[in-house]
Amino acid sequence: MAWNIPGKNNDDRPPERERPGNNGRNPWPPKRRRGGNGLGDIGNRLRDLFGGGGGGGNPLRWIGIALVVWLVFNCFVLIGEQQRGVVLRFGEVARVMQPGPNFKMPWPIERVTKVDATSVRTFSNSLPVLTSDENIVTVSFNVQYRVADPEMFLFGTQNAVRVLEQIAQSSVREQIGRADLDTALNARGPLSVAASTALQASLEAYRTGLVVTELNLQDARPPEQVKPAFDEVNSAQQTNERLVNEARAYAARVVPEARGDAQRLRTTAEGYKTASVARATGDAERFTLLLDAYRNAPDVTRRRLWLETLQQVLADNRKVIGGDGRQLIYVPMNQPAGGGSSDSSAPPVLPADIVSPPVGATPDESLPRPTRAARGEGGTR
Repeated sequence: MAWNIPGKNNDDRPPERERPGNNGRNPWPPKRRRGGNGLGDIGNRLRDLFGGGGGGGNPLRWIGIALVVWLVFNCFVLIGEQQRGVVLRFGEVARVMQPGPNFKMPWPIERVTKVDATSVRTFSNSLPVLTSDENIVTVSFNVQYRVADPEMFLFGTQNAVRVLEQIAQSSVREQIGRADLDTALNARGPLSVAASTALQASLEAYRTGLVVTELNLQDARPPEQVKPAFDEVNSAQQTNERLVNEARAYAARVVPEARGDAQRLRTTAEGYKTASVARATGDAERFTLLLDAYRNAPDVTRRRLWLETLQQVLADNRKVIGGDGRQLIYVPMNQPAGGGSSDSSAPPVLPADIVSPPVGATPDESLPRPTRAARGEGGTR
């Protein structure tokens, strides 16, 4: 007997109403009794909710399935390792999602905007700049930056990347404009640091949410129209540096020698001064003692002075050979070979009465008085 005969109830339930187009057959298996609590009961209830066992299918069933799938995919958000998710609840920032799986309320309550927050971005440009000494140079620079605050990056200012590009150009112009041409061409390191600091301060003031990781002034060159003149200037500067270095090397070699010579002359002068002062002091002391001796014995002192003076003069003069007591023979030392006259610069010959005084003459009558040179300057009279 057929299982779906009208009026026959196989499970003590009221007979199913025959559906059109089904030839009086029920494609659904008999329902379980209400007493069960398994998964089958849940499935049966869902089946009843979506139209039971109708052969044509209930549209609400598929709408419900689509709604569930949409809710699952809409509430589940996967944030990448380099991303951050900014959650907007009714258009207002609610929170920031970290990397990994996250859940949110379905749209239109909440929506998520993903921001690449860890990758480093690059901006490069070249622009002409006027230096402080009124020279134009073409500067090439490179800026590396990343997103530090996703919320501020999206809603702090409009088009934060464009703002960064304009501020970077302004910072580079400011720092190059404060430097002279030589600094811009040859010492750009401090200028890069100053430009990076100024750029970061401006980005924070404009609430861009960006942070500068590096700023480099890669190149600074004169315009092509005046490049030959700049090359000549650079060549002259290099020549100047070479000459300065050579002069410094020469000074480093000569100055120590000159200082040594000066020290030697100073030492010699000090020695001469000391010797002269000592000699003058000794002469003054000797003249004082000589004055005392002359006062005690004038004749003896006069005789001794005369002998000392004569000995000194004859020791420095040409040789004099005496024959008898009244004769004097003069023998010049530098007599010319031809027997010519003697040197006109030779000292005069001493008279015989001075060399050999007459016998029996008293000192007062025969001896000349001592000269000033014999007595010394300021000596006795």
